[in-house]
Amino acid sequence: MIEKNKLPNRKRTRLKEYDYSISAYYFVTICTQGKRKMFGNVVGTSMKLNQFGKIVKDCWLDLPNHYSKCELDYYVIMPDHVHGIIIINESRDESVTRPNKKNHGLSEIVRGFKSFSSKRINTLLNNENKFHWQRSFYDRIIRNEKELFAIRRYIEQNPLRWEIEKELPDNLEL
Repeated sequence: MIEKNKLPNRKRTRLKEYDYSISAYYFVTICTQGKRKMFGNVVGTSMKLNQFGKIVKDCWLDLPNHYSKCELDYYVIMPDHVHGIIIINESRDESVTRPNKKNHGLSEIVRGFKSFSSKRINTLLNNENKFHWQRSFYDRIIRNEKELFAIRRYIEQNPLRWEIEKELPDNLEL
């Protein structure tokens, strides 16, 4: 039992000494709270997005408009999670888009994505069964081209693997 005013002991999900705002490719997985299937269905070998899935897609693709050093690579929206590659590019010219630059890190970008998409989805739900993302997210710093290729393949094949993955939801191996 957890004592009052004492937080549960949670596993740290980020590397302790790493600066997640530096230029790099990051693989992220963001899940719905309780693995609630909200974004559509896998039909055959492809994902068919519903209205909520389309909102998630729009919010994902809009991230570079909110975070000047953010670029997007491969991504897939599944019924209860999103896989994507976020690139933080410090050399991206911000003088036109954001004169008051701020160095946003990966957590800030993912927080923004969750916030933007949750607000839009919840306006359609009319206070019934509010939508929430899972508290944190999975990330992996992509270290080389071989890893990038493997992760891109994993993202592309995710709808094909849906039947296997739904039986083993914690399987995030590449």
